[in-house]
Amino acid sequence: MSSLPLSDLPGPLPAAPAPASARSPRSPFSLARLTRHALTLLPLLLIGAWAAADRSAFLDGARRLASADPWWLLAGLFFTCMGWVVAALVRQGAIPERLPPGLLLASQFAAGAANHVLPASIGAHAVTLRFLQGQGIPLARGTASLALYSLVKPIAKTVVLLGFLVAFPELLHLGELVPDQRTLLLVAAGVTTALGTAGVLVAVVRPLRRPLVCFVRTALTDVRILHTRPSRVLALWGGAAATPLLQAGVIASIGFALGLPLSWTQVTLALLLASTAVGAVPAPGGIGPVDAALVFTMVTFGAPTGLAAATVIGYRVLTVWVPLLPGALILSIMVQRKIL
Repeated sequence: MSSLPLSDLPGPLPAAPAPASARSPRSPFSLARLTRHALTLLPLLLIGAWAAADRSAFLDGARRLASADPWWLLAGLFFTCMGWVVAALVRQGAIPERLPPGLLLASQFAAGAANHVLPASIGAHAVTLRFLQGQGIPLARGTASLALYSLVKPIAKTVVLLGFLVAFPELLHLGELVPDQRTLLLVAAGVTTALGTAGVLVAVVRPLRRPLVCFVRTALTDVRILHTRPSRVLALWGGAAATPLLQAGVIASIGFALGLPLSWTQVTLALLLASTAVGAVPAPGGIGPVDAALVFTMVTFGAPTGLAAATVIGYRVLTVWVPLLPGALILSIMVQRKIL
């Protein structure tokens, strides 16, 4: 018998790990997995609901496009595709880091589908921000790039509008298109109220100050860096200026296919005026307010009301309904593969 004291005896041996086959399998119904599958299907469900609510406009536009000139429709499709390329170009111009071109273009195609579901471009910005974070861009820098993108686009569009008015002074006689004093006062009051509310929130709610200061510092730093790179300046400002021209190219192509009696210059100016006047209304993809203002502006330029409405419906079919399902599928695939 051993003379070792009982305290020196070795303890029980640790149990051997269970083999992989004996371990409990991972539940296929985990919360994270269910959430990801729900996010994958959500765009398709929203599109189905929207199609059911707006099917009459879609069917009417599809019937009119079926009898239109196919070559002008192909031209409109070309301008539509170039719009996604230019959108990706502007996104790249708003951030110092180089992004993968293919994934960036796919993200903008997916963002276009999300943009027509949520108001005020929230869907497109959310998809883009998620994409930037997936590429390793910090949240502050990604948010600053979205703010710069949102600021540059209306500025560039206003410059293009002023350029058109200077280059074509005969179109300055716009009559009813000039807003009256009451409308201007309402717009000024709305802008002042929004700025005042934001200032009060920052002054009163202290937790907002630190992230806001970080955001402003990052935004100013990135703006300075970007504007020292000619390629980024060209992508940002040139792409933003080209965006309304491409949109006008789509509308003009649809109008010419249907026999709209307006020139390309008149259609472009009509779009610039309509989107500038009511573009700030928070509607999904600008659908609704911009459409009504665009029809009204083209009628003011001399187009028949029915033909102007048919042109806008055809424009929406080509730029919204045709790419909506492919864009939603790309959005779902990017979510499934954890790119977004």
